[in-house]
Amino acid sequence: MGANLSKAMGKIFGNKEMRLLMLGLDAAGKTTILYKLKLNQSVTTIPTVGFNVETVTYKNVKFNVWDVGGQDKIRPLWRHYYTGTQGLVFVVDSQDRERIDEAKQELHRILSDREMKECLLLVFANKQDLPGGQFYLFIVVWSVNPSIVAMSPAEVTEKLGLHRMRDRSWYVHPSCATTGEGLFEGLQWLSQNVKKRQQ
Repeated sequence: MGANLSKAMGKIFGNKEMRLLMLGLDAAGKTTILYKLKLNQSVTTIPTVGFNVETVTYKNVKFNVWDVGGQDKIRPLWRHYYTGTQGLVFVVDSQDRERIDEAKQELHRILSDREMKECLLLVFANKQDLPGGQFYLFIVVWSVNPSIVAMSPAEVTEKLGLHRMRDRSWYVHPSCATTGEGLFEGLQWLSQNVKKRQQ
């Protein structure tokens, strides 16, 4: 009853709600992103065993964000969180080139589930403050080992095989969880696209 009243009031006054599921490999920065959005603080985190859930309001959209641990032993449990998801926020450690193929496999496995068929996809190309990233200021090109240079959003897009996705709205955005750079731009994209779907 209360949830229905809240949704009705939201339609009258222009507020929308959106259920987001934030997934990605372990140490990608999911929990740091969640609490930077919620508290506007960089928090010290430990590996998430289970989940964190918080509500973040941005531009009249109330995002209910579920952050689920990314360790390989927890990933089979991700599917239990799919029901009702309107947007998937998939977080990639842009500097972790060794595991980008693993991230691609996990992302495509998630998106192939029928429960996730209709959801929007936002990919945060996270840790762009590290060497080679868009937010890294002092690059000395000849001294940076190319194997540790952060992947650009375009490279993350290519490595995840997103250009082949024709039946889904998706967007890749650079981010830095610790400073908050790029995070609200990602929410902006989600809020614009959820509003289009609810019209």
